[in-house]
Amino acid sequence: MLVCLLVGAGYAALQYSAKAPWSKRLNYALAALRFAVVSFLCYLLLGPVIKTTTTRTEQPTVVLAVDNSQSVELFTPKNVLSQTTGGLAKLAETLRGRGFTVETRTLTAPTGRPARLDSLRFSATTTDLDQLLAGTREAYDGRNLAGVVLVSDGLVNQGRSPAYSEFSFPIYSVAVGDTIPKKDLRLTGLTYNRVAFSGNKFPIEAELGFEGYAGGAATVELRDGSKVLDSRRVALPAGRRRVRTTFQITAPAPGKRRYNVRIVPQPGEFTELNNQRTAFIEIVKGKLRVLLAGAAPHPDLKALRAAILANDNFDLTLAISGVQPLKAGADFDVAILHQLPAQGGLGNEILAQVKARKTPAFYVLGAQSDLGAYNQLGAGLTIQPRGAQTDEVTPVPNPGFARFATDEESARRFAQYPPAPVPFGDYRLGPGAEAALWQQVGRVPTQKPLLVFGGPATQRQATLLTDGSWQWRLSEAVAHDDKPEAYDRLIIRTLHLLTQNANKKRLDVYPTQDAFGTQDDVTLGAETYNAVFERLYNQKIDLVLTDEKQQARRFSFANAEDGSPLHLGPLPAGLYRYQARATLGGQAQQDAGELLVQSQPLEALESKADHNLLAQLSRRSGSQLYYPAQFDKLAQDIAKANYKPVITAEEDLKDLINLKWIFFVILAFLTVEWAVRKYSGSV
Repeated sequence: MLVCLLVGAGYAALQYSAKAPWSKRLNYALAALRFAVVSFLCYLLLGPVIKTTTTRTEQPTVVLAVDNSQSVELFTPKNVLSQTTGGLAKLAETLRGRGFTVETRTLTAPTGRPARLDSLRFSATTTDLDQLLAGTREAYDGRNLAGVVLVSDGLVNQGRSPAYSEFSFPIYSVAVGDTIPKKDLRLTGLTYNRVAFSGNKFPIEAELGFEGYAGGAATVELRDGSKVLDSRRVALPAGRRRVRTTFQITAPAPGKRRYNVRIVPQPGEFTELNNQRTAFIEIVKGKLRVLLAGAAPHPDLKALRAAILANDNFDLTLAISGVQPLKAGADFDVAILHQLPAQGGLGNEILAQVKARKTPAFYVLGAQSDLGAYNQLGAGLTIQPRGAQTDEVTPVPNPGFARFATDEESARRFAQYPPAPVPFGDYRLGPGAEAALWQQVGRVPTQKPLLVFGGPATQRQATLLTDGSWQWRLSEAVAHDDKPEAYDRLIIRTLHLLTQNANKKRLDVYPTQDAFGTQDDVTLGAETYNAVFERLYNQKIDLVLTDEKQQARRFSFANAEDGSPLHLGPLPAGLYRYQARATLGGQAQQDAGELLVQSQPLEALESKADHNLLAQLSRRSGSQLYYPAQFDKLAQDIAKANYKPVITAEEDLKDLINLKWIFFVILAFLTVEWAVRKYSGSV
């Protein structure tokens, strides 16, 4: 910096040491101006920087997590519910006055959108407290979250219990509802197979729950529309809260059927909302014949076999190359080919039969697979392996795949699966092929396919790129009481999808789920083909949806390339029939089908609040349980916890030479100097 000053002084002295036509005072002023400009320009050559520090204060946040489910309003006395909503509003006002940030989350608005506490609507049809609290944890990760005030009756009927989750913030539970059971009869569940075979008898088992009627009896009816098919008197023994009864029905002609099971109301019942449930059953002609063939014995075969046999809609034939050969002339509707084609030509005789019959095939690739031979099958996927390396991956649903929907619970279970090996290499999807599952490597989701549907319409094919899925079924069974439902559902839906379009329809419109709830967005997928069964997109499709009262709704849509379905929105419970029409290649095509929307009054099934769960959550987080009359104490306890604001400081370094205003200041100084010299008679 001293050198910069010397350069500026020397430059000024050289410029203004000679005799000038203006006064000495003005000469000194001009010299000083030149000294300042030149010295500062030299200083800029040193690359000086400016350090700025920005501080930000984040006040502690309290989240009001409100269980706005129907059970809260149904079973909480009105005066207590009014006291609760009023107390929440007062609590929010008090906390804001003490410097807290207060935000509200509910079951129906879990993303933190502001909700008016004085206009809460208890309309949620299910209660998932774990998702509400876990969503809060994720949304406020890294923020100054002081605690969560959870207002609930403790009844959970969706997802897992929050008692099994860990939360890093205090939970101040406010208990509503009623711990005294109401006098009530209710249908707590129906057990039945969703598929039955025409002419066969099949059971529907009903479970009855009761409070206040022990020692008596209840009448249970089985109805088909307005017709009573069966009625029976069920004893309600003392000392028990639930009993079961079973109806035997002969399956009628093929089609979708709806059966209602109803408890005849008795005097003194608190509510009749939970007295009825509906069973939706698809009557089919016969079982689907499945060939499960493998290159060698493998744990995967056992897992696949167990998943298939868990569904009564399938007949299974097992064949293992060199161990259990496939009988000549065996007939099957779909084939699962485990590690076939195999290295060394193992199982080629099985492959030959599948090819000859043009049977839909589900390929499971593994260490013994011959990937070169597989690439020649035209299954919709080409694999170029890089040596013998493998990646360890877990499945991630592809949200753009509309052939079947993956529910949130299944996706959650997929995320908990152990990694399974897949070939490491380059993947290329063929025309019309779609990935139902992507690969996730560690915590990084990719767009590499894991489960692919492809092949020509005349022989549908699917490919699973791992022979380690047996670990998925095993780990899910261990974690979920021997009920690997997500894995089994994935295998069954894959087989259904492979056999769905066996009649070579050029227009195929289908529900994306087996059944929808009354709160679900009902969606229909659509596929269109040309005369040689190549996929067509953006074709106009007209659809008429008719309910059981013969009221029709009309829709018009196009099947987009991204596979997005037609969204019908929520529909009332019932059996709907649809008819679709389109003109493909100048020829009129049509398709028809049915979809089921069922009502599940989950919120009315249990009237006794579970305050023990709320107390446990609060105790584990270092807090306690409160009641609606204790909001003032709750506000005092939050204040006593002495939550502090979080102050963060951010430093920023900027090169001084990059500040534009400095350029204009220097330019102004030089302009003033030039103007004064010019005015005074010299340049």
